Amino acid sequence: MTREKLSKEAVAEALAGLDGWSLARDGGSIARTFTFRSFSEAFAFMTRVALAAEKMDHHPDWSNVYKTVNVTLNTHDAGGLTALDFELAKTMDRYFGG
Repeated sequence: MTREKLSKEAVAEALAGLDGWSLARDGGSIARTFTFRSFSEAFAFMTRVALAAEKMDHHPDWSNVYKTVNVTLNTHDAGGLTALDFELAKTMDRYFGG
């Protein structure tokens, strides 16, 4: 998957295909908050995502407080959003829903 920075139009199109994600205040990241029933569920989600992210060699900026996981995605070396960010967001959505 490419690490080329997406145009504003491509970002808007990709973002329209995701539920719950929004363009972050910086304009160069996407963000979402995931809320679980317990800390254990939140931690299990983070573990699954961490393994997928490692395989992709693409890592999220995230934080966890009790049952909430806040995520921000961008591709640091591209200076903005790439296809990798949207692929990881889709993976997170699958793990959250499944």
